[in-house]
Amino acid sequence: MAKHSLQQVKQRFGIIGNDPKLDRAIDVALQVAPTDLSVLITGESGTGKENFPQIVHQYSNRKHGPYFAINCGSIPEGTIDSELFGHEKGSFTGATGTRKGYFEVADEGTLFLDEVGELPLPTQARLLRVLESGEFIKVGSSKVEKTNVRVVAATNLDMIKAVERGKFREDLYYRLNSVPIRIPPLRDRVEDIPLLFRKFAGDCAEKYMMPPITLTDDAKEKLKSYRWPGNVRQLKNITEQISVIEQERLITADILQKYLPNNEVGMLPVSVHQIHESEQKSFANEREILYQVLFDMKKDITDLKRVVKSIMEDSAQHTSYNPTSSEMHSSSIITNDNTRVSVPVKYEAVPKKINLDEPERNNIQEATEYEESTLSISDVEKEMIMKALERHNGKRKLAASDLGISERTLYRKIKEYSLLG
Repeated sequence: MAKHSLQQVKQRFGIIGNDPKLDRAIDVALQVAPTDLSVLITGESGTGKENFPQIVHQYSNRKHGPYFAINCGSIPEGTIDSELFGHEKGSFTGATGTRKGYFEVADEGTLFLDEVGELPLPTQARLLRVLESGEFIKVGSSKVEKTNVRVVAATNLDMIKAVERGKFREDLYYRLNSVPIRIPPLRDRVEDIPLLFRKFAGDCAEKYMMPPITLTDDAKEKLKSYRWPGNVRQLKNITEQISVIEQERLITADILQKYLPNNEVGMLPVSVHQIHESEQKSFANEREILYQVLFDMKKDITDLKRVVKSIMEDSAQHTSYNPTSSEMHSSSIITNDNTRVSVPVKYEAVPKKINLDEPERNNIQEATEYEESTLSISDVEKEMIMKALERHNGKRKLAASDLGISERTLYRKIKEYSLLG
C-alpha cells in the first residue's frame, strides 16, 4: 500500500501516528478487506481496535451492506444467544414476539464482535457453526436458517492462555484467527505520543473554546517515558484533564507529573527478570504448602504410632496367653487322620525403620512400622498340647476334647513331641 494511501486511511478514520507497527496493522486490514476471511484483532484495552473493523468493512465488497458492532462483554449470558441469533415467541420468559438476531439483520454485511473472548462456551459453539456453514438456529426454534455475514472479532485477552484454560474453544479461535491483526500498545510507539497529545489538546480547545495547551521539551520526554497502561484512551483523558484544570497553557514536567498516576494497575513494566521472580515466588509458595502437608502427615503418623503402641502395651499387661487371647490369631492345620484343628499363632511387634531417600527429607523424621513375626506351627502345636494337659492335670480325654481333636490323635502328637513322662 502506497504511503499516501495510508495517510488517507488515517485521516478518514482519525488514526494518529507514524509508527511502523501501526502502519503494518493498517496495511494488513486493507489487504484482507476485499476477501471474506475472518479477522481477529488483538491488542490491549484503549489501543483503538474499534477503528480496524471499520477499515475492513469500508474497503470490502460489503461496504454498502449493514455494519453492526456488538460488545459481547456487555450482554448478559442469558440473552447473548437471543441477541446474536434471534428467538421465537414464547421461547423463554419475556419473549412476547419473534425477534431477529444480528446474524440475520447483518446479512450481506459485516458484524464486529468486540470482546469476543467473553462469549460463553455454548454461544461459542453456535458461532463456530455460523462461521463454518453460514447456518444458525434461533432460540426456541428448530428451523435452520442461512446468513452471509463477514465476522471481524476483537479482544484484549491472551487467547492462547484462554484456550489452554478451557475458557475459549480452540477450533473457534483458529477459525476467527484466519487473519490476525495486532495493534501495538502506546508504549511501543513512543514517538506518536506527542502527536496524539497535540491532537487531543487541539480538539479539547476547539470544543470548549480555549487556547490549546502545549508541552515543554522536558514535559514531552516525561510524557514519552510514562508506560501508559490505558494506552490512547488514557492519554486522551489526561490531556483533557490538563486542558480544563490548568490555567497555565505551557505545561512543564512538574505540572504534568501531577496528572500521571504512580500506583495505577499495570503501571510498572513487566520485565523478563520480574517474570522469573514471580515464577520463583509461586514455586516457593507451592513448596511451602507441600512441606506443610508432609508435616501434617508426619504428625498424624506419629499420633497413630503412639495410639498403637499404647494399645499393644495395655494388651500385653491385661491378657494371658491362651487360645482366646488378643495376642492369638487363629490358623487351621490338618492332622494325620484328616481332622482340622484350629491353632492360634502368636504375633510379635518388631520395630522396623523406613529410610527416606527422596529430596527434601531433612525435615521428615524416620517412621517406625510394625511387622508380624510368626512362630512355627509345630512349636505352637506343642505348646498348646502342653498347656491343655496342664489345665486338665494330664487327663488326655479332657485335653483332646479341649483341643478339638480325637484322643488317638492327641496320643500320637504326645509321642511325636516326646511329651510322655
